[in-house]
Amino acid sequence: MDLSKLKKRPSYPFETIAVAVSFSARCQPILLEAKRISDVCGASLLLLHIGEKTKDKENELDEIMEKVGIDANKSRVIWMEGEPVETILKLCKLNIVDLLILGALEKENLLKFYLGSIARNISRKAKCSVLLLTNPSDTPQKFKKFVVNGVENPKTIHTIKTSLYLAKLLKVKDITIVNEVDVPGLAMTIAEDSTAPQTKEIKRNLTEESEEVLQMVIEKCDVGNINLTNKIIKGKPGYAISKFAKDKKADLLVINSPDTNLNLFDRIFAHDIEYVLANLPCNVLIIHSRI
Repeated sequence: MDLSKLKKRPSYPFETIAVAVSFSARCQPILLEAKRISDVCGASLLLLHIGEKTKDKENELDEIMEKVGIDANKSRVIWMEGEPVETILKLCKLNIVDLLILGALEKENLLKFYLGSIARNISRKAKCSVLLLTNPSDTPQKFKKFVVNGVENPKTIHTIKTSLYLAKLLKVKDITIVNEVDVPGLAMTIAEDSTAPQTKEIKRNLTEESEEVLQMVIEKCDVGNINLTNKIIKGKPGYAISKFAKDKKADLLVINSPDTNLNLFDRIFAHDIEYVLANLPCNVLIIHSRI
């Protein structure tokens, strides 16, 4: 395995896309969505099944691929037995995958396979971006609205640029960049002897600083014809942006991959991916920027 091909590899374009095949009732719509995304990205498509390879499974998959229009000559099926998380991660590394697509449900306790702790472990460890599909359909609806995290983090610029890349390909016109301000977290940074007016002023200044930083990040991006707006929301990280995406009826929530080493500042302000994964408000795309 040549990991040098992964290190510092840009988060986009998506040149190789992998999709996990579980032979569930949602297998066909998931593959249909994977084909649609791989087609618009001009990417090669890998179908990964973690489990025993049998003739019945091969026949079933061949039938599904034919139904959704996946060309066997332009895609590849990989069968491998093993522990799901580690095996999927290994295959993604070996094949220099840029985007991994997994089916998902809104509540993690409704489904065990590829969800819950498995999805969290994959999201923490993956060296590629991960797309969780909540409601794949045989007649997929076009994405119209993206909500993208704008948290103050070196990864965020890559997440926003990748979101714009995908939005242009999918002809999405509406993107909202959201930064969460955790008011209780801010209170922890304020001296105990601060007066109420001083506390209010500090919070206002920090909010304004967040707006300025987010705007500077956006100005570095090629927005094109996309209607891009930025918004500061107050609330618990993870919960606030999930609720915002749900209330806005977003088709896709795009967030940074989790940081492996968090300092105190990160613990207070960082995006809470754990909450997002446990309570998916819509389809979720986790961008791994490989920085």
